[in-house]
Amino acid sequence: MSNRSDGTDESGGTSDNGRNHGGGDDHRFETRAIRAGQDPDPVTGALMTPIHANSTYEQDGPGEHRGYEYSRTGNPTRSDLEANLASLESGNHARCFSSGMGAINTVLNLLEAGDHVVAGNDVYGGTHRILTQVYEQYDLETTFVDTTDHDAVRDAMRPATELVWVETPTNPLMNVNDIGALAEIAHDNDALCAVDNTFATPYLQRPLERGADIVCQSLTKYLGGHSDTIGGALVVDDADLDERLGFYQNSVGATPGPFDDFLVLRGTKTLPVRMDRHCENAMELAEWLEGRDDVSRVYYPGLESHPDHDLAAEQMDAFGGMLSFEFDGTLDQASTVVTETEVFTLAESLGGVESLIEQPAAMTHAAIPREERLDAGLTDGLIRVSVGIEHVDDMKADLRRAFEAASTE
Repeated sequence: MSNRSDGTDESGGTSDNGRNHGGGDDHRFETRAIRAGQDPDPVTGALMTPIHANSTYEQDGPGEHRGYEYSRTGNPTRSDLEANLASLESGNHARCFSSGMGAINTVLNLLEAGDHVVAGNDVYGGTHRILTQVYEQYDLETTFVDTTDHDAVRDAMRPATELVWVETPTNPLMNVNDIGALAEIAHDNDALCAVDNTFATPYLQRPLERGADIVCQSLTKYLGGHSDTIGGALVVDDADLDERLGFYQNSVGATPGPFDDFLVLRGTKTLPVRMDRHCENAMELAEWLEGRDDVSRVYYPGLESHPDHDLAAEQMDAFGGMLSFEFDGTLDQASTVVTETEVFTLAESLGGVESLIEQPAAMTHAAIPREERLDAGLTDGLIRVSVGIEHVDDMKADLRRAFEAASTE
């Protein structure tokens, strides 16, 4: 596994607004999570980043602003968060958005009519929806392929391909994609490679270090960590690419408010300790599920039975807090499992401190046509779990009760 704590080649800056975004780029991840982009307020000495609830800013003369002019364009609280995220993702520039989908939309704003995208066939349902139901009407075509099959990705590339969209681990089948290999395929065809790093977070995986051009994060999930805010982010190394993204960030206006930025900054401070517990609990729960007769398959890259286990061990620092499994029963019985739990809350989303459970076919991936879902392995009985930081023995007991309730039907 790679060493996330070597402190090399990290950036703590992202903005041209003149604020001091130091934080010690030579520090290790855990220190930068708390310090990067978050110097004490220069006016009051406040330790925590202030919430700058401003829409506009005084100017010294026409066009002579002090780094900020209008909060859609830039806000000091957002700038601190962007600096923090750039450092954690090993990037030079970050841009924050009002949702993860706002971030994804901004990447797609880079493309033009007639362009082509290659994406995984088991991407998040919202990603599939925006590519097909929104951008297809603007003559942007997408080919969905198994991105673990590099020959299939090469075969899907065209002269018009401008973007390869990668999730790893994927949502919800937990496939692990080789970021370096896919970035190389994209670059050989003069295309960008964008990686959705939401499941892994920068604590476990940093795609820019492996050749990706853009990293996308749903800040709603692990980086926020408390299921109380919505946000998204893009991180890049290249200044020209950042400027293009910044143009659409400002022009389209899907930017977050300062209170949401503050909540995510609060979340990144505890990301390392939370992720350690998420990973520990998920590993133990996956092993327990794999040993049960009423579970036919477990999808978790930490298991040696996972086909991508070796790649995950090399590419990630640990295996994450997400897993999926197939309950060995009918569709109705699987539905009973997700409705009978108490420790696991039946809800969409993921990455909070609490454990969540859901049925992708009816919830997060319902936007994907059933035939396409089945072809990609997203069966009706698939159950996805966001493993929280409660005691793992309580999780096991909760699922055991739900399994027993389903088996009596």
